[in-house]
Amino acid sequence: MAGLGERQCVFCQIAQASTPTTLLYRDDSIVAFPDIDPSAFRHYLVIPRHHISTVKNLKQSTEDYELVKHMLNVGKNLLSRDAPSSQSYRFGFHVPPFNSVDHLHLHCLALPFVPRWREIKYVTLGPLPGFMEAQRCLARIKP
Repeated sequence: MAGLGERQCVFCQIAQASTPTTLLYRDDSIVAFPDIDPSAFRHYLVIPRHHISTVKNLKQSTEDYELVKHMLNVGKNLLSRDAPSSQSYRFGFHVPPFNSVDHLHLHCLALPFVPRWREIKYVTLGPLPGFMEAQRCLARIKP
């Protein structure tokens, strides 16, 4: 049974198909859908179906590692299908307090950024981990 926070989480609602959001991919563990305020030529979000608050809640475990790896593979496959001519892709997570929704979500971006200034939201801010590349996340949680 979902907790109160999970029932109110918009991404939990999307994951349970309780909204009219167009799903690009769905399986037993994740769903993918277009970002409602895209920052790039193509901008998709991939989320776990069960509630994980943020990237900081991922543990160094096989389960979390396999989940993030699966999220990344699905994001890559969607962008290669929908934006094959893009010259660059970016995949990663915003780290609190820079995240907008407290439900783990992988940003999958086919560049260029639109408009160009939005790139600032998807770079690591020196010692501040504003945006964590998916590969860095995987290295951090690898068992």
